[in-house]
Amino acid sequence: MKILKAFLFILFFVTIKSHSQVQVDQIMYKSKEHYITTTLPYHITGTFLPPDKKEPSTVLNEDGTGVIQYDDMTKKKINWGIECNWEGVAIRKEGFNSASYTFWYRTQDSEEWMYSQFSIHFLKKKMFLMGERIKFYEDYNVQ
Repeated sequence: MKILKAFLFILFFVTIKSHSQVQVDQIMYKSKEHYITTTLPYHITGTFLPPDKKEPSTVLNEDGTGVIQYDDMTKKKINWGIECNWEGVAIRKEGFNSASYTFWYRTQDSEEWMYSQFSIHFLKKKMFLMGERIKFYEDYNVQ
């Protein structure tokens, strides 16, 4: 009987965990609440580089951490997220064959959040971060 109870508990835990909501974090910017998530319907993590250059780069990890390299080549660890509503749905601004989002980040040695633009250009198969850093992507949802 104990084995059956343990099995049911594990099954319940796995079911709840697999149906859990997207992680949403609340941040403050100029005394106003904003919500951020690292979950989008696109694979946005990876390295973003300026065109035809290897530096300065920005690396976004899936866990909401990363590294930003400034123009003077100094690197800082960051926390990042895409603006969303309180339910975790990213706030998308539609464009012609593109979508843009508000990208929030802060260096780990600061409490000050900064924002920039993150955009996806579907025909070019490119993602732009901060207007100048690019990552190419593959669209696996094409039928």
